[in-house]
Order: sequence, then structure tokens, then C-alpha cells
Amino acid sequence: MVNRWQRAVSRRGLVVALYVTTSALLVGSSRAQEGTDGREWRAHGGDAGYTRYAPLDQINRANVDMLRTAWRRPAVDRSLRERFPDLQHSNNLRSTPIMVGGMLYASNGIGLVEAFDPATGETVWVQELPTSGEDAHRGTSSRGVAYWHGRAPDDPRILSIRGTYLLATDARTGKLIREFGDAGMVDLRYFEHSAEPLPFFFGSAPLVVRDVVVVGSAMPDHPPVKEADPGYVRAYDVRTGERRWTFNPIPGEGELGVETWLDESWRYSGTANVWTMMSGDDELGLVYLPTGAPTNDTYGGHRPGANLFANSLVCLRADTGERVWYFQIVHHDLWDYDNNAAPMLIDVEFEDRPGVTKAVVQLTKQSMAYVFDRVTGEPIWPIEERAVPGSNTPGEWMSPTQPIPTRPAPFDRQGFAVDDLIDFTPELRDEALEIARSYVLGPLFTPPSIRGEGPNDTKGTLQMPGKVGGAEWGGAAYDPETALLYVPSITAAFASDLKPGDSDRMNVRYTTGLRAYVEGPQGLPLTKPPYGRITAIDMRTGEHRWMVPNGDGPRDHPAIRHLVLPPLGQPGRGMPLLTRTLLFVSEGDPIMAGTPPGGGPAAGKAFRAFDKTSGEVLWETTLPAGTTGAPISYMHEGRQYVVLPIGAHDHPSEWVALALP
Repeated sequence: MVNRWQRAVSRRGLVVALYVTTSALLVGSSRAQEGTDGREWRAHGGDAGYTRYAPLDQINRANVDMLRTAWRRPAVDRSLRERFPDLQHSNNLRSTPIMVGGMLYASNGIGLVEAFDPATGETVWVQELPTSGEDAHRGTSSRGVAYWHGRAPDDPRILSIRGTYLLATDARTGKLIREFGDAGMVDLRYFEHSAEPLPFFFGSAPLVVRDVVVVGSAMPDHPPVKEADPGYVRAYDVRTGERRWTFNPIPGEGELGVETWLDESWRYSGTANVWTMMSGDDELGLVYLPTGAPTNDTYGGHRPGANLFANSLVCLRADTGERVWYFQIVHHDLWDYDNNAAPMLIDVEFEDRPGVTKAVVQLTKQSMAYVFDRVTGEPIWPIEERAVPGSNTPGEWMSPTQPIPTRPAPFDRQGFAVDDLIDFTPELRDEALEIARSYVLGPLFTPPSIRGEGPNDTKGTLQMPGKVGGAEWGGAAYDPETALLYVPSITAAFASDLKPGDSDRMNVRYTTGLRAYVEGPQGLPLTKPPYGRITAIDMRTGEHRWMVPNGDGPRDHPAIRHLVLPPLGQPGRGMPLLTRTLLFVSEGDPIMAGTPPGGGPAAGKAFRAFDKTSGEVLWETTLPAGTTGAPISYMHEGRQYVVLPIGAHDHPSEWVALALP
């Protein structure tokens, strides 16, 4: 088929949360996380540690301006369109391919796996439809797929999630592996605690570590009730599909952490799920889970306490699911500060530690990097419990402190003060001041506030970073040769507001309000630039090396065009790719986060190569549409390629490959 185209410390429910199992003090003798081998891109993040690094330099600063489109291919193979004339799919193609054994594999626009030629983009096979019926071809892309190959005679297989099923597909033929689960499928709607099927969705790539495949779940952010199912994380045998273990992020009676759910709120509270990508250390046999917020994630009066293991980094043994260590990054989340990026596994010679340390870095929406020894969970640099503002919302429970890293410094702005308001001209400044008077301002972790209806009432809290802000699910990229971490981030003000719960359909006292991005003067952002940036951090010392805007931003706006401003940065989900000589970062497309007014994620169509040592832009191109997923790079038949998914509201989704002539 061819197609051209934390030791646990409880005090009033507060958990500092560093817990170490003594038997987990494993010792590894080699540097396990060194990015890809250059030839292949075997996992969504390049390697299972999500470093997004390829040691390639055929494309370099001397010739990057010669990059051209090598091939393009649509998000759904032509054969499927011919078979299903009514086939429709989203233009938001989040799917980052993997490249293994001379083949590209990706979740297509309807969630089926496709294999295509790395040199031409031509289709080799399309996964057989796992189900029958008139809706069998309906679906959506996932962020990625996973690859596993054991010893002979094990079949090399692609692990993917489509709809409610975990699928194992023969990497050579596209046929389901019948020995896995039920004829190649595991129905993920069935949980051991319930005989009836439950709703299930997971849009991220499954994680393969040793001989298990680990699956999280995506769950509603703002349910209108206080009850919900926990966000279980499950692991299945990669050969048979048999469930190996389940991790419940909400502890039960008598379990560690249950004391952090006061008034027995653990009995009905839910989510705290892992919706983004996870990471794993195959050598150590460890899995790292970035958990999210519990229900309801903007009003916590019905779940008093710090709420372990929500908003935590949790390390488990891959083969058994046994907890090794954990650290809670946000106590009692009220800001939708779920961990949204995969933990990054890096091996570093830290300045004040002997030898090489196996470390893990958790980037956050709140623009911080938490760095731990990934074997023991010990923080590399001190993390301090610092006092945060209280809440005026009736019935709310607030953690008096939050854990703040002493290094590295935040990589984007935190909190909102008058000095953050746009000030290109006195007129714009005055308009911005007038807009800001309608909101509560304060430092990081200022809680949401009730939106009033009167002319003198406030409209909520200006939260920065917002629900889309700081680091994003594209994560960062790490250079193992220089120990530099490159973090794209978003600066965008956001109104975090509450309204009384509707007693006819809710049992929560307060619930989520409009949660809108705040439009600034004359449609400009409310805050000073940059609105999207890249920060280079030396992980040996924790010091920032440089910061540059990513993108032009609104500098052509009529109100400021006459000022001849430098680049202001685009507030989009920039996706990084790092090679031996270059840092590539996209701008992202508005389709990934909607198109809210004034300072919300807007982004654009540019794709750039930066100098790794200075942040200087060496090359940029305008793609047919903005990027919707992360780029990759690999070497095939002597030629280096960069491949990325694109799409927009007005442009069909597709993959684009770039290479030298």
C-alpha cells in the first residue's frame, strides 16, 4: 500500500512528602539516559527518559538554512478514505511518530497505527481495524505509540491506545497480535474494583519499561460534583496483556497518605490521574508518574488536607508497582497545577556532588524545575516549604505552605503584580491598570476567588502562570554532553474564578467559573513580554545560562507597531528537539488550546533553529500550519530528517519531513 503524499510528615494534613523505601537504593554503573543513538527515535520523547536529544550533526549551523521539505503525508492514509467515504478527523494531529528498525510508526488522525517509509513518507501498512461496525473507523489521534521487542521468538510490537482499548500490533505487518489480551486488545474500561465498565480515555503514549506497558487516564478537570473515580495507573504484561499491577493515587483506609484527606474525604474524592506522558528507567526497572489534581480542582473545601498522591511525582517498581519514593509538588491543588510534562531522566555530574548522579527533573506549569536523585528521591538542591496566601472563599481549606525549589530559579514569571502590566505606552499602561482593578492580584499560589456580579465586585484572581502556562506537555530537551536543559514556556495571565454551585445539579459549595484568559488593552496581552520564551539551564549548577523570546508576538499590532520592538514571544505550546549542534523549537498552533483572546495560547506557524550556546536564531521557516505535536530527528540511509505533525483550524493535519537537499 503506497500513498505519496517525601519522608511523610503530617501536620494539619500537610505532607512534605519524601518517602524512601530502603530496598530501593539501587546502584547503576552506567549512564542510562543519553538520548537516542542518532539513527532511531524509539520512544515519544526520544528515549524513555524524555530527553528529546538526538546526537546528529549532518544538519548544523553551517547548512541549516538549506533545509527543505523532503516529504509530506496526510494524517489518514488514502486507503482508509477510499474505504470510508464519510471519514472525518480532527486537524489537531497531536501524534509524534517513533522511528525503529527503518520504519516510522504513528497514531493517525483516527487513532489507528500507520507504518510509513522514513525516506518518502509512503505508507507501508495501516493497522487492521480492531473492531467492526459502522463506527469502527471513527476516532482521534493520540500523542504517540510505544515499541517493544523481546528475545526471539517474540514478535516486535507496537503498543497503542485507541478509544478504550490497549492494542498490541505486529510491527512488521500491522496485524493485531492475537496472543495479547482478547485477540490483540485489552478493554481498559474494566477495573478490578468494578464489574461494570467505566468511562475511559487516555490520549498520551503508553510507556514500555522492561516487559510491562503502563497506561494512565485522562479525566474531567472540573466535574460538578465532589465524587469521582480515582485516576488509576495500570501496567500490563507486554506479551500477554495480563494486568500486572494498579496504582491508586488516592490512598484507602490504613494506607500511607490517607491522613492527608481530612474528614475521610478520600472515600469519595477522585482523579489525581496521570493524563500526560510518563517516563521509565529500563536499567533500574523504575517508572515515574506525574500525577494531577483531585476533584474538584479549583475548590477544595470538600477535600480538606494536602491530598496525597495528587500533584506528586511518584516512583514505582515497573515489575510490581511497589512504591519506591514520592514527592508532593503541590499541596491541596486549587490552581489546576497538575503535572503536565513527562519527568525527564538525566545523568549529571552536579557541581557539589561526587560522580554522576542519576537524576529526574519534573517541570511544572508553575514554572519550576524540581530535581531529585531518581533512585532515592532525595532532592538535589533544598526544597523549602514557604508560606503562601490564604483563601477568603467560605469553607475552603488552604495549605499554609508550598514546596519551592531553591534551585534552579523559576524559568518564567510567577504571580501577578501591577509591575507585570503592559507598559509599551502610557496610554496602554493606564488601560491595563483599569482592567486589572477588576481582579485580585497576588504572588504565586494566590487562590481562586469568587466572581461577583456587582459593579464593584472582582472577577476572580489573576493567576500567572495560568492553566496553560509555564512548562507545557511538550516538556523540554536535555543535552547529555553539556548538561544544559532547554525549557520552552508560556507567559499568560488567566482569571481563576469561582461561582456558587448549582444545588439542582451539584453537591459542591463552589465550582469553576469562566476561567478565561484576560484580554488586555486594545486586544494586546495584559502583561509585559515575552509571552513565549526559551530558557537554558545548566543542570550542573542550577544556574540559568540564557533566556530568549520564541517568536515575534504582537509587535505588528497597530498600537505598538511604531515602536519597532524586538521579538515579543508567541504564547504557544512550543515543542523542542535537540541535536548535537542545534536546538529546534516550534511555536505551536492555536488549535492545541483554542484561541482565547488577549494573552492566551495563540502561537503561529514558525519553526526555528537556535544556537545552543547563546539562543541566537540561526534559521526559521514558516510551515503550512502550526505544529500540533513534538518534532523528532533520525538518520536513514545516510540522510538526517526532522519530522513533525502540523495542523490548524483551516489546514488539514499532516506530517512534514525536513532534510537537506
